[in-house]
Amino acid sequence: MEISSQVQLPFPREHVYRTYRDRLPELVNWMPNVREIEVQERKEHPQALEMVLVWHGGGEIPAAARALLSEAMLSWTDYTHWDDRDYLTRWRIAPHAFTEAIDCQGENQFIAAGDSTIITSRGHLRIDPKRIPGVPSFLAGMIARAVEEYLGQRIEPNFQQLAASVAAFLRAEG
Repeated sequence: MEISSQVQLPFPREHVYRTYRDRLPELVNWMPNVREIEVQERKEHPQALEMVLVWHGGGEIPAAARALLSEAMLSWTDYTHWDDRDYLTRWRIAPHAFTEAIDCQGENQFIAAGDSTIITSRGHLRIDPKRIPGVPSFLAGMIARAVEEYLGQRIEPNFQQLAASVAAFLRAEG
Protein backbone atom coordinates (compact mmCIF):
# COMPACT_ATOMS: atom_id res chain seq x y z
CA MET A 1 0.00 0.00 0.00
CA GLU A 2 1.35 3.41 -0.94
CA ILE A 3 1.35 6.20 1.64
CA SER A 4 0.91 9.78 0.53
CA SER A 5 0.12 12.90 2.51
CA GLN A 6 0.58 16.61 2.07
CA VAL A 7 -0.09 19.33 4.60
CA GLN A 8 0.72 23.03 4.80
CA LEU A 9 1.63 24.76 8.07
CA PRO A 10 1.59 28.55 8.46
CA PHE A 11 5.13 28.68 9.86
CA PRO A 12 8.56 29.12 8.25
CA ARG A 13 10.27 25.94 7.06
CA GLU A 14 13.18 26.21 9.49
CA HIS A 15 10.84 26.29 12.53
CA VAL A 16 8.70 23.41 11.28
CA TYR A 17 11.67 21.24 10.27
CA ARG A 18 13.53 21.82 13.56
CA THR A 19 10.40 21.07 15.58
CA TYR A 20 9.89 17.74 13.81
CA ARG A 21 13.58 16.92 14.00
CA ASP A 22 14.45 18.03 17.51
CA ARG A 23 11.32 18.40 19.63
CA LEU A 24 8.93 15.50 19.00
CA PRO A 25 9.07 14.20 22.60
CA GLU A 26 7.83 17.62 23.76
CA LEU A 27 4.75 17.31 21.53
CA VAL A 28 3.11 14.41 23.37
CA ASN A 29 0.64 16.75 25.09
CA TRP A 30 -0.62 17.78 21.64
CA MET A 31 -0.91 14.21 20.28
CA PRO A 32 -3.99 12.39 21.60
CA ASN A 33 -2.95 9.00 20.15
CA VAL A 34 0.53 9.01 21.71
CA ARG A 35 1.43 8.46 25.36
CA GLU A 36 5.21 8.87 25.12
CA ILE A 37 8.10 9.31 22.69
CA GLU A 38 11.50 8.12 23.88
CA VAL A 39 14.76 9.11 22.22
CA GLN A 40 16.82 5.91 22.14
CA GLU A 41 19.64 7.15 19.98
CA ARG A 42 20.74 10.47 18.50
CA LYS A 43 23.87 10.84 16.37
CA GLU A 44 24.65 14.25 14.96
CA HIS A 45 26.73 14.61 11.80
CA PRO A 46 27.58 17.69 9.75
CA GLN A 47 24.31 18.64 8.01
CA ALA A 48 22.58 15.41 9.14
CA LEU A 49 21.14 13.57 12.10
CA GLU A 50 20.46 9.86 12.69
CA MET A 51 17.81 9.21 15.30
CA VAL A 52 15.91 6.30 16.81
CA LEU A 53 12.65 7.09 18.58
CA VAL A 54 10.33 4.67 20.36
CA TRP A 55 6.69 5.71 20.18
CA HIS A 56 4.13 4.46 22.71
CA GLY A 57 0.63 4.79 21.31
CA GLY A 58 -2.78 4.19 22.77
CA GLY A 59 -3.31 7.61 24.29
CA GLU A 60 -7.02 7.69 23.43
CA ILE A 61 -7.58 4.01 24.23
CA PRO A 62 -9.22 3.56 27.65
CA ALA A 63 -6.90 2.06 30.27
CA ALA A 64 -9.11 -1.06 30.57
CA ALA A 65 -8.81 -1.72 26.83
CA ARG A 66 -5.06 -1.04 26.90
CA ALA A 67 -4.76 -3.77 29.54
CA LEU A 68 -6.06 -6.27 26.98
CA LEU A 69 -3.64 -5.15 24.26
CA SER A 70 0.03 -5.90 24.57
CA GLU A 71 2.45 -2.97 24.75
CA ALA A 72 4.02 -4.36 21.56
CA MET A 73 0.75 -3.80 19.69
CA LEU A 74 0.74 -0.12 20.67
CA SER A 75 4.44 0.69 20.19
CA TRP A 76 6.83 1.15 17.29
CA THR A 77 10.41 2.22 16.66
CA ASP A 78 11.03 5.03 14.20
CA TYR A 79 14.45 5.09 12.50
CA THR A 80 15.14 8.44 10.83
CA HIS A 81 17.87 10.08 8.80
CA TRP A 82 17.53 13.88 8.70
CA ASP A 83 19.22 15.67 5.78
CA ASP A 84 19.51 19.32 6.83
CA ARG A 85 20.71 20.49 3.40
CA ASP A 86 17.59 19.26 1.61
CA TYR A 87 15.10 19.56 4.50
CA LEU A 88 14.31 15.90 4.07
CA THR A 89 13.90 12.96 6.40
CA ARG A 90 13.94 9.32 5.41
CA TRP A 91 12.16 7.08 7.87
CA ARG A 92 11.52 3.45 8.60
CA ILE A 93 8.93 2.31 11.11
CA ALA A 94 9.33 -1.03 12.87
CA PRO A 95 6.23 -2.04 14.84
CA HIS A 96 6.92 -4.00 17.99
CA ALA A 97 4.36 -6.63 16.98
CA PHE A 98 4.84 -8.67 13.79
CA THR A 99 8.11 -6.82 13.13
CA GLU A 100 9.37 -9.39 10.61
CA ALA A 101 6.16 -9.22 8.57
CA ILE A 102 5.81 -5.44 8.20
CA ASP A 103 7.85 -3.13 5.96
CA CYS A 104 6.95 0.54 6.35
CA GLN A 105 9.28 3.27 5.12
CA GLY A 106 9.37 6.51 3.21
CA GLU A 107 10.39 10.14 3.36
CA ASN A 108 9.10 13.56 4.33
CA GLN A 109 10.12 16.68 2.41
CA PHE A 110 9.78 20.12 4.00
CA ILE A 111 9.21 22.73 1.26
CA ALA A 112 9.31 26.48 1.82
CA ALA A 113 6.22 28.29 0.53
CA GLY A 114 6.67 31.91 1.53
CA ASP A 115 6.11 32.10 5.29
CA SER A 116 4.53 28.63 5.24
CA THR A 117 5.84 25.09 4.94
CA ILE A 118 4.46 22.29 2.81
CA ILE A 119 5.25 18.83 4.16
CA THR A 120 4.94 15.99 1.68
CA SER A 121 5.09 12.45 2.99
CA ARG A 122 5.57 9.50 0.65
CA GLY A 123 6.20 5.88 1.47
CA HIS A 124 4.82 2.38 1.55
CA LEU A 125 3.42 -0.20 3.91
CA ARG A 126 3.81 -3.85 2.97
CA ILE A 127 2.94 -6.95 4.96
CA ASP A 128 4.47 -10.29 4.06
CA PRO A 129 1.79 -12.88 4.88
CA LYS A 130 4.39 -15.67 5.05
CA ARG A 131 6.01 -13.94 8.03
CA ILE A 132 2.91 -13.65 10.21
CA PRO A 133 3.46 -16.21 12.97
CA GLY A 134 0.71 -18.59 13.98
CA VAL A 135 -1.59 -17.92 11.03
CA PRO A 136 -2.46 -20.78 8.68
CA SER A 137 -1.09 -20.14 5.20
CA PHE A 138 -4.53 -20.28 3.57
CA LEU A 139 -5.64 -17.31 5.75
CA ALA A 140 -2.37 -15.35 5.85
CA GLY A 141 -2.84 -13.44 2.58
CA MET A 142 -6.37 -12.34 3.46
CA ILE A 143 -5.32 -11.30 6.96
CA ALA A 144 -2.24 -9.44 5.65
CA ARG A 145 -4.39 -7.46 3.18
CA ALA A 146 -6.93 -6.61 5.90
CA VAL A 147 -4.22 -5.49 8.35
CA GLU A 148 -2.43 -3.50 5.62
CA GLU A 149 -5.67 -1.72 4.74
CA TYR A 150 -6.47 -1.05 8.41
CA LEU A 151 -3.00 0.35 9.16
CA GLY A 152 -2.83 2.23 5.88
CA GLN A 153 -6.07 4.04 6.69
CA ARG A 154 -4.49 5.23 9.94
CA ILE A 155 -1.01 6.19 8.79
CA GLU A 156 -2.02 9.07 6.52
CA PRO A 157 -4.36 10.66 9.12
CA ASN A 158 -1.58 10.24 11.69
CA PHE A 159 0.77 12.30 9.47
CA GLN A 160 -1.89 15.00 9.35
CA GLN A 161 -2.53 14.78 13.10
CA LEU A 162 1.20 15.11 13.75
CA ALA A 163 1.31 18.23 11.57
CA ALA A 164 -1.67 19.69 13.46
CA SER A 165 0.14 18.92 16.73
CA VAL A 166 3.29 20.69 15.49
CA ALA A 167 1.17 23.71 14.48
CA ALA A 168 -0.52 23.81 17.91
CA PHE A 169 2.86 23.49 19.63
CA LEU A 170 4.38 26.31 17.56
CA ARG A 171 1.33 28.54 18.18
CA ALA A 172 1.62 27.91 21.93
CA GLU A 173 5.28 28.91 21.81
CA GLY A 174 4.36 32.16 20.05
